[in-house]
Amino acid sequence: MRPMLAVLGFALTLAFAGGAAAQQDPAAAQARADAQKAAMAPLSKMDGQWRGSAWIADRAGNRTVLVQTERSGSMLDGAVRVVEGRGYQDGELAFNAFAAISYDPDKKTYSMRSYTKGYQGDFPLEVTADGFIWRMPAGPNAEIRYTAVIKDGTWVEKGEYVPAGGKGMQFIELNLKRIGDTDWPAGGAVGPE
Repeated sequence: MRPMLAVLGFALTLAFAGGAAAQQDPAAAQARADAQKAAMAPLSKMDGQWRGSAWIADRAGNRTVLVQTERSGSMLDGAVRVVEGRGYQDGELAFNAFAAISYDPDKKTYSMRSYTKGYQGDFPLEVTADGFIWRMPAGPNAEIRYTAVIKDGTWVEKGEYVPAGGKGMQFIELNLKRIGDTDWPAGGAVGPE
């Protein structure tokens, strides 16, 4: 039994070392990082601190109004973008979400990993000329589609419930103004000493 485990351990070590060595080609790694940074550059307009109003409607159409804030910044030298959203009602935190946006140079696709209220998911994201669109499934025959337009210091994002083959029904809207720069999340990193 021991010789078999030793052989298996050696084989796994070789497989891991071979795979790791293949991934350590500096030119290939730099090319991947450059492709990611170039693809993420159009989203740099999100960076900074944002504040404004938001509303969300329930199924009956009743609206709840919030003060909405967003902060966005990049990590890994611009290869990944992170975003935190907070919604306040009567001065109290009522909503909090966090997302990481990335680009896969092999698939040539963007994705967003989002977290809120104990849930998380990976969602496709499309970069547009003036912002982005991201989608999430809403049952077998519908989706939720968020469309953001970011220009001239404003960030307007609308969420719609879209049944298959049907017209979208808006249920949320954010109207934000850029209020400043931020060094988040890179700022305050732990240094070597």
